[in-house]
Amino acid sequence: MELLIIVIVFAFIFDFINGFHDSANSIATIVSTKVLTPFQAVLWAAFFNFIAYFIAEFKVADTVAKTVDNDAITLTVILSGLVAAITWNLLTWWWGIPSSSSHTLIGGFAGAAIAHHGGFDVVNMEKVGKTFAFIFLAPLIGMMLSYTISVILLWLCRFSHPAKLDKWFKRLQLVSAGLFSIGHGGNDAQKVMGIISAALIVYVSQNPESAQQWMHVVQSKNEAGKLVIKEIPYWVVLGCYSAIALGTMMGGWRIVKTIGTKITKLTPFEGVAAETAGAITLFATERLGIPVSTTHTITGSIIGVGLTKRVSAVKWGIASNIIIAWIITIPVSMFIAALFYFIISHVFKIY
Repeated sequence: MELLIIVIVFAFIFDFINGFHDSANSIATIVSTKVLTPFQAVLWAAFFNFIAYFIAEFKVADTVAKTVDNDAITLTVILSGLVAAITWNLLTWWWGIPSSSSHTLIGGFAGAAIAHHGGFDVVNMEKVGKTFAFIFLAPLIGMMLSYTISVILLWLCRFSHPAKLDKWFKRLQLVSAGLFSIGHGGNDAQKVMGIISAALIVYVSQNPESAQQWMHVVQSKNEAGKLVIKEIPYWVVLGCYSAIALGTMMGGWRIVKTIGTKITKLTPFEGVAAETAGAITLFATERLGIPVSTTHTITGSIIGVGLTKRVSAVKWGIASNIIIAWIITIPVSMFIAALFYFIISHVFKIY
Protein backbone atom coordinates (compact mmCIF):
# COMPACT_ATOMS: atom_id res chain seq x y z
CA MET A 1 0.00 0.00 0.00
CA GLU A 2 2.90 2.34 0.80
CA LEU A 3 4.34 1.97 -2.71
CA LEU A 4 0.92 2.71 -4.24
CA ILE A 5 0.72 5.93 -2.20
CA ILE A 6 4.26 6.91 -3.32
CA VAL A 7 3.28 6.33 -6.97
CA ILE A 8 0.15 8.46 -6.60
CA VAL A 9 2.13 11.26 -4.90
CA PHE A 10 4.72 11.25 -7.71
CA ALA A 11 1.89 11.26 -10.26
CA PHE A 12 0.46 14.44 -8.72
CA ILE A 13 3.98 15.95 -8.59
CA PHE A 14 4.37 15.22 -12.30
CA ASP A 15 1.01 16.87 -13.00
CA PHE A 16 2.07 19.94 -11.02
CA ILE A 17 5.36 20.17 -12.96
CA ASN A 18 3.43 19.59 -16.18
CA GLY A 19 1.35 22.64 -15.24
CA PHE A 20 4.25 25.09 -14.96
CA HIS A 21 6.22 23.38 -17.76
CA ASP A 22 3.31 23.51 -20.21
CA SER A 23 1.74 26.71 -18.89
CA ALA A 24 3.85 28.40 -21.56
CA ASN A 25 1.58 26.77 -24.14
CA SER A 26 -1.45 28.55 -22.74
CA ILE A 27 0.00 31.95 -21.88
CA ALA A 28 2.99 32.58 -24.15
CA THR A 29 0.96 34.23 -26.91
CA ILE A 30 -1.21 36.33 -24.63
CA VAL A 31 1.84 37.52 -22.65
CA SER A 32 3.95 38.28 -25.73
CA THR A 33 1.12 40.38 -27.22
CA LYS A 34 0.80 42.24 -23.86
CA VAL A 35 -2.93 41.53 -23.61
CA LEU A 36 -2.38 40.32 -20.04
CA THR A 37 0.49 40.63 -17.59
CA PRO A 38 2.32 37.39 -16.80
CA PHE A 39 0.57 37.09 -13.41
CA GLN A 40 -2.86 37.72 -14.91
CA ALA A 41 -2.12 35.23 -17.69
CA VAL A 42 -1.22 32.34 -15.40
CA LEU A 43 -4.35 32.93 -13.31
CA TRP A 44 -6.43 33.01 -16.49
CA ALA A 45 -4.86 29.79 -17.78
CA ALA A 46 -5.10 28.01 -14.41
CA PHE A 47 -8.81 28.82 -14.13
CA PHE A 48 -9.60 27.38 -17.56
CA ASN A 49 -7.33 24.37 -16.97
CA PHE A 50 -9.60 23.47 -14.08
CA ILE A 51 -12.80 24.23 -16.03
CA ALA A 52 -11.79 21.38 -18.38
CA TYR A 53 -12.68 18.98 -15.55
CA PHE A 54 -16.38 19.65 -16.10
CA ILE A 55 -16.46 18.91 -19.84
CA ALA A 56 -13.79 16.23 -20.45
CA GLU A 57 -14.77 12.72 -21.56
CA PHE A 58 -11.61 11.01 -20.18
CA LYS A 59 -10.86 9.06 -23.37
CA VAL A 60 -7.20 10.16 -23.27
CA ALA A 61 -6.85 8.69 -19.76
CA ASP A 62 -8.02 5.33 -21.11
CA THR A 63 -5.50 5.46 -23.96
CA VAL A 64 -2.56 6.22 -21.65
CA ALA A 65 -3.58 3.49 -19.19
CA LYS A 66 -3.41 0.97 -22.07
CA THR A 67 0.03 2.05 -23.35
CA VAL A 68 1.55 -0.99 -21.65
CA ASP A 69 0.04 -4.42 -20.97
CA ASN A 70 -1.23 -4.22 -17.37
CA ASP A 71 -0.37 -7.85 -16.67
CA ALA A 72 3.33 -7.21 -17.31
CA ILE A 73 3.98 -4.15 -15.16
CA THR A 74 4.49 -3.39 -11.48
CA LEU A 75 4.20 -0.31 -9.30
CA THR A 76 7.99 0.00 -9.56
CA VAL A 77 7.65 0.23 -13.34
CA ILE A 78 5.11 3.03 -13.00
CA LEU A 79 7.20 4.84 -10.37
CA SER A 80 10.31 4.62 -12.60
CA GLY A 81 8.37 6.04 -15.54
CA LEU A 82 7.09 8.94 -13.45
CA VAL A 83 10.52 9.78 -12.03
CA ALA A 84 11.99 9.72 -15.56
CA ALA A 85 9.21 11.98 -16.87
CA ILE A 86 9.72 14.43 -14.00
CA THR A 87 13.49 14.46 -14.61
CA TRP A 88 13.18 15.17 -18.34
CA ASN A 89 10.53 17.82 -17.78
CA LEU A 90 12.70 19.66 -15.28
CA LEU A 91 15.75 19.47 -17.55
CA THR A 92 13.91 20.80 -20.61
CA TRP A 93 12.26 23.51 -18.49
CA TRP A 94 15.69 24.60 -17.22
CA TRP A 95 17.04 24.71 -20.78
CA GLY A 96 13.94 26.58 -21.96
CA ILE A 97 13.03 23.87 -24.49
CA PRO A 98 9.26 23.45 -25.08
CA SER A 99 9.26 19.64 -25.10
CA SER A 100 6.20 17.46 -24.62
CA SER A 101 5.19 16.39 -21.11
CA SER A 102 2.79 13.95 -22.73
CA HIS A 103 5.45 12.14 -24.69
CA THR A 104 7.98 12.06 -21.86
CA LEU A 105 5.32 10.41 -19.67
CA ILE A 106 4.42 7.80 -22.27
CA GLY A 107 8.09 7.23 -23.11
CA GLY A 108 8.99 6.83 -19.44
CA PHE A 109 6.11 4.43 -18.83
CA ALA A 110 7.08 2.30 -21.85
CA GLY A 111 10.85 2.37 -21.12
CA ALA A 112 10.45 1.13 -17.54
CA ALA A 113 8.05 -1.61 -18.67
CA ILE A 114 10.51 -2.78 -21.33
CA ALA A 115 13.33 -2.87 -18.74
CA HIS A 116 11.16 -4.94 -16.40
CA HIS A 117 9.79 -7.29 -19.03
CA GLY A 118 12.95 -7.62 -21.12
CA GLY A 119 11.25 -7.06 -24.45
CA PHE A 120 9.19 -4.67 -26.56
CA ASP A 121 6.15 -6.94 -26.78
CA VAL A 122 4.88 -5.52 -23.48
CA VAL A 123 4.18 -2.19 -25.21
CA ASN A 124 0.89 -1.64 -27.00
CA MET A 125 2.42 -0.54 -30.29
CA GLU A 126 -0.95 0.50 -31.71
CA LYS A 127 -1.41 3.07 -28.91
CA VAL A 128 2.22 4.22 -28.94
CA GLY A 129 2.30 4.33 -32.75
CA LYS A 130 -0.73 6.60 -32.85
CA THR A 131 0.85 8.86 -30.23
CA PHE A 132 4.18 8.93 -32.08
CA ALA A 133 2.44 9.78 -35.36
CA PHE A 134 0.86 12.84 -33.75
CA ILE A 135 4.32 14.16 -32.84
CA PHE A 136 4.29 15.26 -36.47
CA LEU A 137 0.56 15.43 -37.21
CA ALA A 138 -0.46 17.69 -34.28
CA PRO A 139 1.88 20.59 -35.21
CA LEU A 140 1.04 20.18 -38.91
CA ILE A 141 -2.69 20.28 -38.18
CA GLY A 142 -2.20 23.29 -35.91
CA MET A 143 -0.07 25.02 -38.55
CA MET A 144 -2.56 24.45 -41.38
CA LEU A 145 -5.52 25.51 -39.23
CA SER A 146 -3.81 28.68 -37.97
CA TYR A 147 -2.71 29.59 -41.50
CA THR A 148 -6.27 29.07 -42.80
CA ILE A 149 -7.86 31.00 -39.92
CA SER A 150 -5.36 33.85 -40.43
CA VAL A 151 -6.11 34.09 -44.15
CA ILE A 152 -9.88 34.08 -43.52
CA LEU A 153 -9.61 36.76 -40.82
CA LEU A 154 -7.33 38.89 -42.99
CA TRP A 155 -9.88 38.75 -45.81
CA LEU A 156 -12.81 39.53 -43.50
CA CYS A 157 -11.00 42.47 -41.93
CA ARG A 158 -9.38 43.84 -45.09
CA PHE A 159 -11.35 47.13 -44.97
CA SER A 160 -11.19 47.67 -41.20
CA HIS A 161 -9.06 50.24 -39.38
CA PRO A 162 -5.90 48.60 -37.91
CA ALA A 163 -6.12 50.35 -34.52
CA LYS A 164 -9.76 49.37 -34.07
CA LEU A 165 -9.02 45.80 -35.11
CA ASP A 166 -6.14 45.55 -32.65
CA LYS A 167 -8.47 46.59 -29.84
CA TRP A 168 -11.03 43.93 -30.77
CA PHE A 169 -8.48 41.17 -31.19
CA LYS A 170 -7.04 41.90 -27.75
CA ARG A 171 -10.48 41.13 -26.35
CA LEU A 172 -10.89 38.06 -28.56
CA GLN A 173 -7.52 36.77 -27.43
CA LEU A 174 -8.87 36.40 -23.91
CA VAL A 175 -11.45 33.99 -25.34
CA SER A 176 -8.99 32.07 -27.55
CA ALA A 177 -6.45 31.75 -24.71
CA GLY A 178 -9.21 30.46 -22.42
CA LEU A 179 -10.28 27.88 -25.01
CA PHE A 180 -6.71 26.71 -25.50
CA SER A 181 -6.27 26.36 -21.72
CA ILE A 182 -9.42 24.22 -21.56
CA GLY A 183 -7.94 22.02 -24.30
CA HIS A 184 -4.65 21.87 -22.40
CA GLY A 185 -6.34 20.85 -19.16
CA GLY A 186 -8.63 18.39 -20.90
CA ASN A 187 -5.78 16.62 -22.68
CA ASP A 188 -2.86 16.80 -20.24
CA ALA A 189 -4.50 16.15 -16.86
CA GLN A 190 -6.03 12.96 -18.24
CA LYS A 191 -2.63 11.42 -18.91
CA VAL A 192 -1.86 11.27 -15.21
CA MET A 193 -5.34 9.89 -14.53
CA GLY A 194 -4.44 7.05 -16.89
CA ILE A 195 -1.19 6.36 -15.02
CA ILE A 196 -2.92 6.34 -11.61
CA SER A 197 -5.63 4.07 -13.03
CA ALA A 198 -2.96 1.65 -14.23
CA ALA A 199 -1.36 1.75 -10.76
CA LEU A 200 -4.69 0.87 -9.12
CA ILE A 201 -5.17 -2.06 -11.51
CA VAL A 202 -1.66 -3.36 -10.73
CA TYR A 203 -2.21 -2.99 -6.98
CA VAL A 204 -5.50 -4.92 -7.05
CA SER A 205 -4.02 -7.67 -9.25
CA GLN A 206 -1.10 -8.10 -6.83
CA ASN A 207 -3.29 -7.80 -3.72
CA PRO A 208 -6.52 -9.69 -4.42
CA GLU A 209 -7.63 -9.27 -0.81
CA SER A 210 -8.01 -5.54 -1.47
CA ALA A 211 -10.32 -6.07 -4.44
CA GLN A 212 -13.44 -5.36 -2.39
CA GLN A 213 -11.98 -2.03 -1.25
CA TRP A 214 -11.48 -0.92 -4.86
CA MET A 215 -14.56 -2.61 -6.37
CA HIS A 216 -16.07 0.77 -7.25
CA VAL A 217 -12.92 1.55 -9.26
CA VAL A 218 -11.59 -1.70 -10.71
CA GLN A 219 -13.82 -4.11 -12.57
CA SER A 220 -12.84 -7.67 -11.75
CA LYS A 221 -12.44 -8.90 -15.33
CA ASN A 222 -13.25 -7.80 -18.85
CA GLU A 223 -14.09 -10.02 -21.82
CA ALA A 224 -10.41 -10.91 -22.21
CA GLY A 225 -10.10 -11.86 -18.56
CA LYS A 226 -8.05 -8.80 -17.56
CA LEU A 227 -8.61 -6.26 -14.81
CA VAL A 228 -9.88 -2.95 -16.14
CA ILE A 229 -10.82 0.45 -14.74
CA LYS A 230 -14.59 0.73 -14.32
CA GLU A 231 -14.67 4.30 -13.06
CA ILE A 232 -11.87 6.78 -12.35
CA PRO A 233 -12.20 7.82 -8.68
CA TYR A 234 -13.44 11.33 -8.06
CA TRP A 235 -10.40 12.19 -5.93
CA VAL A 236 -8.07 11.21 -8.78
CA VAL A 237 -9.89 13.43 -11.29
CA LEU A 238 -10.10 16.39 -8.90
CA GLY A 239 -6.49 15.92 -7.77
CA CYS A 240 -5.11 15.84 -11.33
CA TYR A 241 -6.98 18.96 -12.45
CA SER A 242 -6.08 20.80 -9.25
CA ALA A 243 -2.39 19.87 -9.57
CA ILE A 244 -2.13 21.01 -13.18
CA ALA A 245 -4.00 24.24 -12.38
CA LEU A 246 -1.71 25.00 -9.41
CA GLY A 247 1.35 24.22 -11.53
CA THR A 248 0.13 26.56 -14.23
CA MET A 249 -0.14 29.33 -11.64
CA MET A 250 3.61 28.92 -11.01
CA GLY A 251 4.32 29.87 -14.63
CA GLY A 252 7.09 28.58 -16.87
CA TRP A 253 8.84 31.77 -17.88
CA ARG A 254 11.84 30.22 -19.63
CA ILE A 255 9.56 28.38 -22.06
CA VAL A 256 7.17 31.35 -22.34
CA LYS A 257 10.06 33.35 -23.74
CA THR A 258 10.91 30.65 -26.31
CA ILE A 259 7.36 30.12 -27.57
CA GLY A 260 6.10 33.69 -27.26
CA THR A 261 9.01 35.62 -28.75
CA LYS A 262 11.67 33.42 -30.33
CA ILE A 263 9.66 31.57 -33.02
CA THR A 264 8.03 34.64 -34.56
CA LYS A 265 6.78 38.04 -33.43
CA LEU A 266 3.09 37.92 -32.53
CA THR A 267 0.27 40.48 -32.61
CA PRO A 268 -3.14 40.02 -30.91
CA PHE A 269 -4.61 39.07 -34.31
CA GLU A 270 -1.99 36.33 -34.75
CA GLY A 271 -2.40 35.24 -31.15
CA VAL A 272 -6.14 34.69 -31.70
CA ALA A 273 -5.48 32.66 -34.86
CA ALA A 274 -2.78 30.49 -33.23
CA GLU A 275 -4.72 29.83 -30.02
CA THR A 276 -7.97 29.10 -31.85
CA ALA A 277 -6.22 26.63 -34.15
CA GLY A 278 -4.52 24.99 -31.16
CA ALA A 279 -7.80 24.76 -29.23
CA ILE A 280 -9.62 23.14 -32.18
CA THR A 281 -6.84 20.56 -32.53
CA LEU A 282 -6.85 19.73 -28.81
CA PHE A 283 -10.64 19.45 -28.58
CA ALA A 284 -10.74 17.12 -31.60
CA THR A 285 -7.92 14.84 -30.41
CA GLU A 286 -9.36 14.71 -26.88
CA ARG A 287 -12.67 13.50 -28.29
CA LEU A 288 -10.78 10.84 -30.28
CA GLY A 289 -8.80 9.78 -27.20
CA ILE A 290 -5.41 10.68 -28.73
CA PRO A 291 -2.84 12.00 -26.21
CA VAL A 292 -1.27 14.78 -28.26
CA SER A 293 1.24 17.36 -27.13
CA THR A 294 -0.11 20.83 -26.40
CA THR A 295 3.47 22.06 -26.88
CA HIS A 296 3.65 20.67 -30.41
CA THR A 297 0.18 21.96 -31.23
CA ILE A 298 0.71 25.59 -30.24
CA THR A 299 4.21 25.68 -31.73
CA GLY A 300 2.87 24.50 -35.09
CA SER A 301 0.04 27.03 -34.83
CA ILE A 302 2.48 29.89 -34.19
CA ILE A 303 4.57 28.84 -37.18
CA GLY A 304 1.38 28.84 -39.27
CA VAL A 305 0.53 32.47 -38.44
CA GLY A 306 4.16 33.41 -39.06
CA LEU A 307 3.94 31.97 -42.57
CA THR A 308 1.06 34.31 -43.44
CA LYS A 309 3.55 37.20 -43.26
CA ARG A 310 6.45 35.55 -45.04
CA VAL A 311 8.56 32.41 -44.72
CA SER A 312 11.47 34.37 -43.26
CA ALA A 313 9.21 35.67 -40.45
CA VAL A 314 9.64 32.27 -38.79
CA LYS A 315 12.98 31.76 -37.03
CA TRP A 316 13.67 28.34 -38.48
CA GLY A 317 16.83 27.80 -36.43
CA ILE A 318 14.82 27.94 -33.20
CA ALA A 319 12.02 25.89 -34.76
CA SER A 320 14.44 23.15 -35.87
CA ASN A 321 15.93 22.90 -32.35
CA ILE A 322 12.43 22.48 -30.95
CA ILE A 323 11.61 19.76 -33.50
CA ILE A 324 14.79 17.86 -32.56
CA ALA A 325 13.71 17.99 -28.91
CA TRP A 326 10.31 16.60 -29.95
CA ILE A 327 11.88 13.63 -31.75
CA ILE A 328 14.30 12.66 -28.98
CA THR A 329 11.84 13.07 -26.07
CA ILE A 330 10.30 9.58 -26.22
CA PRO A 331 13.57 7.59 -26.67
CA VAL A 332 15.45 9.67 -24.09
CA SER A 333 12.59 9.28 -21.60
CA MET A 334 12.57 5.53 -22.24
CA PHE A 335 16.30 5.32 -21.51
CA ILE A 336 16.05 7.42 -18.33
CA ALA A 337 13.11 5.32 -17.11
CA ALA A 338 14.98 2.06 -17.74
CA LEU A 339 17.92 3.47 -15.76
CA PHE A 340 15.68 4.47 -12.85
CA TYR A 341 14.02 1.05 -12.94
CA PHE A 342 17.43 -0.60 -12.57
CA ILE A 343 18.35 1.69 -9.65
CA ILE A 344 15.03 1.28 -7.81
CA SER A 345 14.77 -2.49 -8.31
CA HIS A 346 18.42 -3.49 -7.89
CA VAL A 347 19.82 -0.87 -5.51
CA PHE A 348 16.78 -0.25 -3.32
CA LYS A 349 15.40 -3.79 -3.86
CA ILE A 350 11.86 -2.54 -4.57
CA TYR A 351 10.06 -4.78 -7.04
